[in-house]
Amino acid sequence: MRLFVKIVLSLLVILVVVSMIAWDQYHKFMSTPLQVNKQGYVYTVAMGSNLQQISHDIYNAGLTRLPAEYLHIYGRLSHKAHLIKAGEYLIQPNTTLPQLLDQFIAGQVIQYSFTIIEGMTAQQLISMVAADQRLTKTLSDSALPTVMTALSLPLNNGEGEFAPETYNFTAGTTDTQILSWAHSLMTRNLEISWKNKAENLPYKTPYEALIMASIIEKETGIAEERTQIAGVFVRRLEMGMRLQTDPTVIYGLGANFDGNLRRKDLTADTPYNTYTRHGLPPTPIALPSKQSIEAALHPQAGNSLFFVATGQDGRHVFSANLTDHNKAVRQYQLKQ
Repeated sequence: MRLFVKIVLSLLVILVVVSMIAWDQYHKFMSTPLQVNKQGYVYTVAMGSNLQQISHDIYNAGLTRLPAEYLHIYGRLSHKAHLIKAGEYLIQPNTTLPQLLDQFIAGQVIQYSFTIIEGMTAQQLISMVAADQRLTKTLSDSALPTVMTALSLPLNNGEGEFAPETYNFTAGTTDTQILSWAHSLMTRNLEISWKNKAENLPYKTPYEALIMASIIEKETGIAEERTQIAGVFVRRLEMGMRLQTDPTVIYGLGANFDGNLRRKDLTADTPYNTYTRHGLPPTPIALPSKQSIEAALHPQAGNSLFFVATGQDGRHVFSANLTDHNKAVRQYQLKQ
């Protein structure tokens, strides 16, 4: 009888000790932060990997001194092991193993951002995409015609057809995905703006409005001037006057433009020289913002037909006749 009691007591002691050890380990598992520096640690959950593999990766990387099996066992017992999502994760300092598992389950992957700046050309955009090492490369050639073919848009010129915006993306996003998102957004923005356009505009198609918007974008960086400049150009089109806008000439010069627009450039005829040709140029000359599209489709009423840069904060002075315009040129450009 005494022997039985001793055995029972010994077993109880062992059980208590084991329970205390288990509780201590459980508490450490739940509360011990991973060994991550203040910059964090980037870990990629590969497609098809399981929690057991991930647990050993975390341990082998030296992020925890707790046995690798703990995270796997915890995930199995809590019925969470199968819920993890593939992706690139930033493990922040003070993150515990259970919190890390929750991060994997929630799919809280690293979000990168890519910003397309209004006024840049489509080719400049593609070069920027090609240089971004965060994007998965699928394009073998960064020439605009090749890219449009890769986007299944071989008949499009491509200029002006990508919306300036900041796009968030995750690891594995391809160069063509970013460009496709930007093209789709521009298409959508243009369609919506075209449906709500003002009446009696001199555009036959949304594409012509896009061309005008690109010119407006290059002419001014002042938000409140966009509709004024749109009004000038719309009135010129309606009257059969040439647009006579420098940005189109510069675009037509391409790589030959050295930063200095000369008189000979204004008289040399090209499809983009609006000093020698009437109407709009054949394509947009830049990527216009949504605001410039709105301005092109809602020009400000008035009688101004000319404008000249004042040299102050990128602003312009507007004139209704050539006499007043020449006075403004002498004042602001020639300093007479």
